[in-house]
Amino acid sequence: MADRPPPRGRGALIQEILKKREEERALGARPDPEEQSTEAPKPRGRAALLKKIHEKKQKLVGADPSLSAGEPSTSAHSTATSAPAHSTSSSVSTAQSTAPVQTVHTGGVQEVAEALSQVSLQEREPVFYKGEIGKPLRASSNYIRLNIQKDGGVFEYEVQFNPNIDAKNRRVKLVSTVVREQLAGIPRVFDGGSCLYLPKKITDTSQTFTATIPGPDGDQTLSCTFIYKRKKSYSDRECLHLYNCLFKRIMYILLYTQMGRNYYNTQHRYLIPQHKLEVFPGFAVSVDELEDGLMLCLDTQHRVLRTQTAYELLSELRAVDPRRFKEMANSSLIGACIMTKYNNKTYTVHDIAWDMNPMDTFPTRDGGSISFADYYKKQYEINIKDTEQPLLINRKNVSQSGSKEKVEKIVCLIPELSSLTGLTDEMRSDFKVMKDVAQYTRVTPNQRINALRTYLENIKKSNEAQKVLNDWGLVIADNPVDLHARQLDNEIIYFGNNQFQTNNNADWNRAIGEYKVTGPVDIHNWIVFFTDRDAKNAQMFAQTMQKLGPVMGCRINQPKPVKLPNDRTDTYMTYCQQHIDKYTQIVVFICPTMRTDRYSVIKKVCCSQIPVASQVINSRTLCNPQKVRAIIQKIALQMTCKLGGTLWTIRFPFKGWMICGIDVYHGSKTEKTSVCGFVASLNETVSRWFSLSMFQDKELGDYFKSAFAKALERWKTENGTFPSKVVIIRDGVGDGQLEHCKRYEIEQMEAVLRELELPVQICFIVVQKRINTRIFTEGREGYENPPPGTIVDYGITRRYLQDFFLVPQNVRQGTVNPTHYIVLHDTINLKPDHTQRLCYKLCHLYYNWPGTIRVPAPCQYAHKLAALVGQHIKKAPSALLSDRLFYL
Repeated sequence: MADRPPPRGRGALIQEILKKREEERALGARPDPEEQSTEAPKPRGRAALLKKIHEKKQKLVGADPSLSAGEPSTSAHSTATSAPAHSTSSSVSTAQSTAPVQTVHTGGVQEVAEALSQVSLQEREPVFYKGEIGKPLRASSNYIRLNIQKDGGVFEYEVQFNPNIDAKNRRVKLVSTVVREQLAGIPRVFDGGSCLYLPKKITDTSQTFTATIPGPDGDQTLSCTFIYKRKKSYSDRECLHLYNCLFKRIMYILLYTQMGRNYYNTQHRYLIPQHKLEVFPGFAVSVDELEDGLMLCLDTQHRVLRTQTAYELLSELRAVDPRRFKEMANSSLIGACIMTKYNNKTYTVHDIAWDMNPMDTFPTRDGGSISFADYYKKQYEINIKDTEQPLLINRKNVSQSGSKEKVEKIVCLIPELSSLTGLTDEMRSDFKVMKDVAQYTRVTPNQRINALRTYLENIKKSNEAQKVLNDWGLVIADNPVDLHARQLDNEIIYFGNNQFQTNNNADWNRAIGEYKVTGPVDIHNWIVFFTDRDAKNAQMFAQTMQKLGPVMGCRINQPKPVKLPNDRTDTYMTYCQQHIDKYTQIVVFICPTMRTDRYSVIKKVCCSQIPVASQVINSRTLCNPQKVRAIIQKIALQMTCKLGGTLWTIRFPFKGWMICGIDVYHGSKTEKTSVCGFVASLNETVSRWFSLSMFQDKELGDYFKSAFAKALERWKTENGTFPSKVVIIRDGVGDGQLEHCKRYEIEQMEAVLRELELPVQICFIVVQKRINTRIFTEGREGYENPPPGTIVDYGITRRYLQDFFLVPQNVRQGTVNPTHYIVLHDTINLKPDHTQRLCYKLCHLYYNWPGTIRVPAPCQYAHKLAALVGQHIKKAPSALLSDRLFYL
C-alpha cells in the first residue's frame, strides 16, 4: 500500500485527539476537570445553524411537556443532527449521554425542516466604500435594475426518494413528472441529486408526492419528498447562475446566437467586402447582485469574422509556395479561432491532420461507423465538395459523468465549412482595414444607450420572454440606472523649470516639447548601429538628437556610428559584442524593417548578455520630414527614461511610501510558464523604479516573497530606511481568483514583513480592465463620455467588496472603458477619497505617454516588463538594469 500524505487541517486535529485519548487509556489517566470546563469555540457556518435549531428545539420542549427528551423521533434526530456538528457543546453532550440513538422518523424530518425554515439566516451587511471629494456629476450606465415580485424569489428544497434511486436520469424523470402532473408544471431547476429550486413556496415543512415512471421492468410507482429549506438570497451563487441561465434563454428567444461567452445577431450583419470581413453586432449579458440591488449588465459587443474559409486560405497558401505549403499552413491556422456556421460554434485549431480527409470514418454511438462526408450530408444536408482536403483538429478536456477526472475529446473539422474569425496581424497593422472596421465596432455612448433600449423593447414585445421573467418573479426596468458620480480635480504636472495645469483633455503633449524634463541625463557615450541604406537617416537622427539636448535640459554628444554590412541577426549579435563596452550608456539600432526575430536577438544581447540600455527604431518612422522632429523628440525622452532619468512629476501628500505594481504575461498555449513583472518605486516623488521579472507556472504569483524582499532592501539602500507604508497595485486578477489572491499572494507579503520584523502597513489593490461596465454622463447632445477623473463608488459597485470605478483618460472616439479597483487588503486604513485620489495620480506617471493612461503607471510598467521578457528575452534580465525603465 502506498504511503499516504500526512493529514492536514481537521484531519490532523482529529488524529491528535485520538492519539491523546489512546495515551490516556494506556496510562489509566482521567481527563483534567479544568480541561473539561474549557469554553467551547464559537460554532460557525453549518454548525452555528444546527446549534440554533437545537436551541429552538429545547425551547419547544420547555413550552410543551409532551415534547420530552424521551420522545423517540425528536430527541434522536436532535442528537444525531447536532452531535457531529458541534460535539463540544455541553447541551449536545448531555443529550448524547442520555438519549439513545434511534432511527429517524418522517416526523423528525418535518420538524427539522420546520426549524430550518424558521431560523433566520442573516445576510452579510453590504460594504459601502464611498468618497466625498470631487465635483458631483449626473451619470448613467449600462446596468438595468431587476425587481423581484413580492411573493417571488428562489426557494430551495431538498429531495428525498423512497426507495432510493441511483440513476440520475430516473431521478430527474421522477421530479419532472411530479412537477408537471401535481404542481401545475411550474418552472423548476433540479440538479439531479437532492437540490431543487422552485419560484414558489409550496410548503412550509415537507410534502410527499407519488408518481409512476417507466423503468427497465415496466412502469414503477415511486415517491419523493420535497423538504423546504429556505428562500435563497439573490446574491447566492446558485441564484445568480439561475438568473444568468434565464437571460441566456431570453437571448435565444430573441434569436441571438451564442459565440464564445457573448450573444450575436447573425441575421443582422455588416459586410466589409473590400477586406473580406463581416461584423456581427451583439451583447455581453450578465446578472449580478450589486450594492443597489439585483442588476442586469448589458454591453454592446461586435464579432469580426472573415468571409474567407480555412479551405480558401489553404488554397491561397498552396498557390503562393507549394514547397512550403504545409509549413505556412501550420503557422497560419494552428492557434487560430474558427467558427462553423452550421452550428455557430467556435473552435481553436490545435493541429492539422494531413493524413485524414472527409472520406475517413469515425465510430457512432450505436456501434457503427460513418464517414465525415456522409455525416454532414445526413445531419446538416451539406455536400462537401473537396474530399481530399485535410481535417482540422480541436482538442479539449471534458468531464466524465460520475468522475472528477477529465478526458481529452478530439473534434475533427472540415476546412471547407470553417470560417476564419478575428483579424490577422497584417490586418491590424493596416490603417485602412482598421478604419473601415471601426465604423461598425467603435460605438458612441448614444449608440450604446439606443441599442440597450431597443433590447428592452424587444423583451417587452416578446410574450415568451416575458413569461420566462414572470415565472421566476422578475420584473425588468424600462431604463438604465442613474448614478451619482464625482469628478476629481485636475492634476498639476511639474517639469524641470515649469509646471502645467491639466484640463479635461488630460494630456500635456505640447508642454513636454517646450519644458525641460525633471531629471535630465547627459548622454556622452552612445552608439548608433545602421545598415548602408539607412546611413542618411542615422546621420539626421544623431544631429537632431544633439539639437534636442538643450531643450530637454541635458547635453547629448555625437554618437559613435557603426555601419553594418547586412541586416542578418547574427551580424547584429557579432557587432554588439565587438563595439559595446562598459562605458557605453545606450545603443540605438536603426533597422530597415521590423522583424520579430531580429528584435528578440537585440534585446537578448542588450538585456542579458551585455547589459546596456537599447533603443530599436524602424527606419520607416524617420522618413517623414514633417513629423521626424516630433518623433525623434519622443525617442529622446524614451532614451532618457532608459538611462534612469525622469520626465515629469506630480505632488504626493505623503513621505516614505513605496508604491508597487504587479502584472503577469501569458504566452501561447504551448508555453508552460508565465512571466511576472514586479515594479517598485525608489523615491518619495514616485519617479524612479526598481524592476524585477520572475518566471512562474500560474497567473497567481509564486515568487512574490523574494521580489518583495528585494524591493524593500533596495528602498532601504536608496533612502537609508525601510518604507513606512506600502501600496501594492495588482493587475490581471479575475473575480474567481480574488480569494486565492487574498490568502496566498498577500500572505507572502505579510510573511516578508514578519521575517524582517518590520511594522510596515500594506494596502493591496486589484485592478481589473476587462470589464463590461460602461459609464455615461448627460450632455447637450444626449449621452457622452465622462471627463477624466470621474469616480463611481456606489450603486453599480460590488455588494461585499471595497471597490470603485475610475475613468482616468479622455477618449475622443467611441466609448471610454472605466477601470475597476478593488481594495482587497488594507492595514493602512486609507479613506476611500485617499485611495481614489492616489490611483488617479498614478495614472499620470507613465513616461511613454504625455497624458493619463487607463491603469496606474506601476501596473503598466510591470506589464511592459513582463511582455518584453516573455516575448523576446525569455530569461531574467541583468540586475544592472533593475533601476532603469529599459523595457519602454
